Amino acid sequence: MAQLPLAMALALLGGVAVGATLLVEPSLSVVLMLAVAPLKTLIATEAPLPLPLDVGQIAFAAVVLVWGLWRVTARRGVPLPRSWVLLALAVIMAGFAPSLWGAKSASAWLAEWSKWAAMAALVLIVLDYGRAGRWAWIAFGVVWAAVLQAAIGLYQYYGGSGAAHLWIDDYRHFRAFGTFGQPNPFSAFMGLALPLALGLAWGHAGRAWQRARRDRSPWWKNRGSAQDGALAALYALCAAALLAGLIASWGRGAWLGFGGAGAAMVFFAPRRRWQGAVLVSAGAFLALGLWLAGALPGAVQARIDSVFDDFVGLQDVRGAPINDVNYATVERLAHWQAAAAMASAHLWTGVGLGNYEVVYPEYALPRWPNALGHAHNDYLNLLAEAGLVGLAGYLLGWAWIVWGTVRSLWHGDPLWRGLALGLLGTWTHFAVHSMVDKLTVNNLFLHLGVMLGLLAWVSSASPYQITDYEYAEH
Repeated sequence: MAQLPLAMALALLGGVAVGATLLVEPSLSVVLMLAVAPLKTLIATEAPLPLPLDVGQIAFAAVVLVWGLWRVTARRGVPLPRSWVLLALAVIMAGFAPSLWGAKSASAWLAEWSKWAAMAALVLIVLDYGRAGRWAWIAFGVVWAAVLQAAIGLYQYYGGSGAAHLWIDDYRHFRAFGTFGQPNPFSAFMGLALPLALGLAWGHAGRAWQRARRDRSPWWKNRGSAQDGALAALYALCAAALLAGLIASWGRGAWLGFGGAGAAMVFFAPRRRWQGAVLVSAGAFLALGLWLAGALPGAVQARIDSVFDDFVGLQDVRGAPINDVNYATVERLAHWQAAAAMASAHLWTGVGLGNYEVVYPEYALPRWPNALGHAHNDYLNLLAEAGLVGLAGYLLGWAWIVWGTVRSLWHGDPLWRGLALGLLGTWTHFAVHSMVDKLTVNNLFLHLGVMLGLLAWVSSASPYQITDYEYAEH
């Protein structure tokens, strides 16, 4: 090693150190994957030598390899865990299968379908680690990976970008995009991780309060309560950073998604649903009043107003005028219209999963010859690619996931309830944001797979489990 260049020697030493660490604590391979997967675009554009696979695929392969070694050495004889979450994913994947027969590109179909297979594998791996007591590190890894991106995004927002086409707020700031290369996937990452951070903060705070009441002592004098209080504060700080990153992304779809996620979390946080309904109604009236009164910051108010101006009233955009202000909106609507044409021509099984870009030239509108990879509306995109059969399987699978998440809210442990509540907010954001974008891009499907694994873990115990404190109260 002494004969090697310094950079190569340091890289080799770092690789050996990481490998040794993963052998000691294999679940950290998942945390590492979550942190490096968002670097896909940055490495693809800036690395001096091209990689044979993108960094997310390499990290996922490492996760599978490390988990396999752990199963052979430390979990030999222990059966693989089972979960209804895997069945829900199987429903989604089965719905996509018929679209293969009409696909023009079988490789594009396989590439898209393999994302869901990878998510299923991550569910199994995270559930297995969770049963070995390692779920908390993995949950923290999801939040921490997003916080790292938020820090980069905030640096870009305050002048570290240099991308002239991302000027916002009267040329005073830049839209944040992290290492994703563009703001939309960055905003999706912020919106997907933020509810989880809030749920974990809520859960740790609830557990600290519960322990303090059980032991009849101030929380700061109780070791367990103090630890949970510190973790609640840590996750609250992470949530604040992610919220700042979400705002800095200037993504309207992500803002709407978080609005839906916040409403869902506030509604389901109290055990009595009427209390949640009152809180949501009060919050909605307050937000509506601020918006109608123009009391929001001017740039934010204009950004929210543009949602209604841009997406209401435009139907056929083939003859729509184009200017610097409405270009992005008309472009998005043109791709929606192309996806609708694909769906109309292949109603039942679609043009093939992942084949939107392949067949786009046949359905492109005049003046919009370039495919954007997807239709910027996941429901329309799936209807075009997988038809009614695929879309029905997709909606059924996600309905099952949401229903199982709501059932998990009945856990007696506040931390588990907080985890389930955060995941419910994540699924809500995913559902709302998907109306204006596709979120399983730029390796974000790996993070979704890990969060689905956390759901499998939190739902693996009885939803009617109660804590010692609640038992004593009864």
